[in-house]
Amino acid sequence: MKILITGGAGYLGSVITGKLLGDGHQVTILDKLQFKQVSLLPYCFAPNFNFIYGDVRHYELLKKLVIENDVIIPLAAVVGFPACDDDPILAFDLNYKQIENIVSIIDSESLLNKKILYPNTNSGYGVGEDGIYCTEESPLNPISTYGRTKCRAENILLKNTDAIVFRFATVFGVSPRMRTDLLVNEFVYKAMTDKYITVFEANFKRNFLHIQDVANVFSFMIDNYDKHKGNVFNVGLSDANLSKKELLEKIQNHIPNFAVSYNDFYEDPDKRNYIVSNDKIESTGWKPIWDLDMGIQELIKAYKMIIPRMGGEFRNGFPLGYANKT
Repeated sequence: MKILITGGAGYLGSVITGKLLGDGHQVTILDKLQFKQVSLLPYCFAPNFNFIYGDVRHYELLKKLVIENDVIIPLAAVVGFPACDDDPILAFDLNYKQIENIVSIIDSESLLNKKILYPNTNSGYGVGEDGIYCTEESPLNPISTYGRTKCRAENILLKNTDAIVFRFATVFGVSPRMRTDLLVNEFVYKAMTDKYITVFEANFKRNFLHIQDVANVFSFMIDNYDKHKGNVFNVGLSDANLSKKELLEKIQNHIPNFAVSYNDFYEDPDKRNYIVSNDKIESTGWKPIWDLDMGIQELIKAYKMIIPRMGGEFRNGFPLGYANKT
């Protein structure tokens, strides 16, 4: 397949690109490299890899690439509630308008054979009911600009195309374009550096998923697109509907020497609190490979390389001190 990934130099795209190239596909990345990242350099050797420096808001460029490719994976987005609240106009343009433009291009050019795989977030469930699993039929209740723009984009795709939509759990794990602000990644990072974590609303729950399994599910659904097109799938670890407190207890099995303080005087601005059923995606024959323990061990290895670059020191393989020199 000829595959277009917008925003493919980001946290997810840097891993998905490697997986799809390994599958034998031709992969074209459109990215403006907002963070000056060089995460795709390891793929430049591959004859099936192509990079285009550009902005997804450039309609004619996007149109050209949509026409040329068989599969569209629109990853370009402003991700997370703080970034979207900081620049809601950019969030609208990338998270929703880009998708509206792709739908318009497909309609105007009668490109009925295009395969679209859209990454939404299960943060669209907002605040769930205690003990009730959110399924793909559960009503969406996005409580942030991020959730609202992503769910609006999902809606226009499902109404006008046969796209496959993934509602991803909170992703964790190592990527060439690393993010330390995602919940598991952040907790492991702070456990290894600050040695102290303050947690608000410790009993709020959410689901989790390793980034390698994000790449795996894209690969699986490209191969099985015709069988599952037009469907929405929750994608996460069925044994990892965990509260923040439960997540920290799991991390303490791997990093025992850090302190946790639970603070009930402040609210977490990210109010998500829900548990998710992944039965539908598992009924297709796909299941995640990576569990939380594997991901935590991977993160510890990675941070032993990342932390010294940021001013930390190690002795006998463990952090000794840390100075923030970003």
